[in-house]
Amino acid sequence: MGMSKAVGAPGSSVAAGDTVDAVVIGAGQNGLVAANLLADAGWDVLVLEATPYVGGAVRTAELTEPGFRHDVFSAFYPLSVTSPVIRGLDLEQYGLRWRHAPAVLAHVLPDDRAAVLSRDLEATVASLSTFDARDGEAWRLQFDQWLRVKESLLDTLFSPFPPVRPASRLVRTLGLADGLRFARMLAMPVRALGEETYRGDGARLLLAGNALHSDLGPDTAGSSVFGWLLTMLGQDVGFPVPEGGAGGLTEALAARLRTRGGRIECSRAVTRVLVARGRAVGVRDEHGSLVRARKAVLADVPAPVLYRELVGEEHLPSRLLSDLENFQWDDATVKVDWALSGPIPWSNPDVGRAGTVHLDSDLDGLSRYSAELTSGQVPVEPMLVLGQMTTTDPTRSPEGTEVAWAYTHVPQGLAWDRDRVRRFVDRMEHIVERHAPGFTACIRNRHVLSPTDLHRWEPSLVGGAINGGTAALHQQLVFRPVPGMGRSDTPVDRLYLASASAHPGGAVHGGPGSNAAKAALARAGLAGAAYGRLMRSVHVALYPN
Repeated sequence: MGMSKAVGAPGSSVAAGDTVDAVVIGAGQNGLVAANLLADAGWDVLVLEATPYVGGAVRTAELTEPGFRHDVFSAFYPLSVTSPVIRGLDLEQYGLRWRHAPAVLAHVLPDDRAAVLSRDLEATVASLSTFDARDGEAWRLQFDQWLRVKESLLDTLFSPFPPVRPASRLVRTLGLADGLRFARMLAMPVRALGEETYRGDGARLLLAGNALHSDLGPDTAGSSVFGWLLTMLGQDVGFPVPEGGAGGLTEALAARLRTRGGRIECSRAVTRVLVARGRAVGVRDEHGSLVRARKAVLADVPAPVLYRELVGEEHLPSRLLSDLENFQWDDATVKVDWALSGPIPWSNPDVGRAGTVHLDSDLDGLSRYSAELTSGQVPVEPMLVLGQMTTTDPTRSPEGTEVAWAYTHVPQGLAWDRDRVRRFVDRMEHIVERHAPGFTACIRNRHVLSPTDLHRWEPSLVGGAINGGTAALHQQLVFRPVPGMGRSDTPVDRLYLASASAHPGGAVHGGPGSNAAKAALARAGLAGAAYGRLMRSVHVALYPN
């Protein structure tokens, strides 16, 4: 899936000088979401993708051996199945099928105990109660809170900024007193949340480990929102995967777009956004061909790439360019994929049931790992996020075998030659081996992506960063990607940022793509001229030259 050279209706090759309503730069999940929503509104949409594949960081390939289907980048999608954006596209009608592992997640401690998160609330309660008998009931109360706020919270997260109406519903749901306590909880360091709420290590580590799916450590303000959100999603809907591979999600998006007349051209990189009189009017591709956009250009590329490389400094306020100098990427990533002769031989059998496994730090170890990343050091004992894909979806590899992967974060900007990568991956495998004796003997083949490789394979993963920029508070909401740019509108009229660099940020949920499409539709609507004047006045106020 996601391997075709060009995806579109038969005979849909686009000639030089073509004119469409909207050009979408990038066929990642956000670009495809944006294109679908515009096509739903009757727009003629063309998506131009630099690589030979649709999907961006949501793609599947046989990296090691024939028959072993690996998710090249991302793999588990709890936010996809709960996002009102993705749910609204009804992708199951276009071939998408979700699969689940027997258990959602296991956090393995150095002493081989494991805290196991399951979609079965009683099973999770039983696991956490082994760490402290009081924690099972505390978990029930936290999950009850999630169920109470889920719908209004998700609408708040995925609405264009500022999300006035859904945020108002959330406040009404909670009331003033509980609303303030809820806001405090989300702003806390996840270590503090865990210590306030639980007595044992199990639940605390589920929260802290999930927070580290972002680039926020246990002691960082705001890390609670990520730890709490992912654990509650895991309890509620699990960490599902598309049957057959991650590419099934983006193939469904592409198929849906084709049925509405949308087109996708792969291996066609955009090199310039064309700007005339302060307005985006089209793009130029790497072959020199031009595509005119009657209504909008939407960019599913990182913000620094859009502004510095595709638009050009001459069309942008100097203060915006200055702010971009302070744009902060999230940590880099090293990922290894394995073709295994059988399931991983875990010493603790509970771990073998989990689709996702965290290895193998206690809370202090997670803090050390985060501190080493912050100080620019390669972690001595990195936290691993490991996926057991055939355990989750048996279609991923031949019967009796296993497809698995692990990734961990490393500092940005380091040089990774072949020997350094090999030694680091050997260290990662040693961590698995000490909890699964005989693991390395099961390895039939492995495939490694260093930060440099990740960037080369998928240009949006700049320096191996997988979340489109740090998730820290100073680069979220109205500060994402830079202060005052919390909406997808840009200082160039009819140009919209549709990537994870925009609010609400990384993960596979389609939020940035949806917000960009909504802004483009608003600009082109009956009140479009007034909308355009309003946004121009806002940008002039924020970024006077």
